[in-house]
Amino acid sequence: MEELYKAIEEKIKASGYPRKISGEEVYDDICDQIDGKENGSYVLLSKFDDDVIFEYHITIMDSEFNLGVLTMRTPEGVFETDFDK
Repeated sequence: MEELYKAIEEKIKASGYPRKISGEEVYDDICDQIDGKENGSYVLLSKFDDDVIFEYHITIMDSEFNLGVLTMRTPEGVFETDFDK
């Protein structure tokens, strides 16, 4: 799992996101957001910090999910990363 957390952090940092980020916290947030959802595509919003909104574009399948695009809206600007690339 540590490799997955690190990959999440690296993709977010590569987008120019200026704040400290934890791949584990992002992953846990996604899991909390999708808990109980049926298969399908969703756009989910999460207030990640007091002034930061994370917008997840997720496809949920039977036993897994795919995070396609993550948009991070902050006072410093809007940052986006495509996890499918």
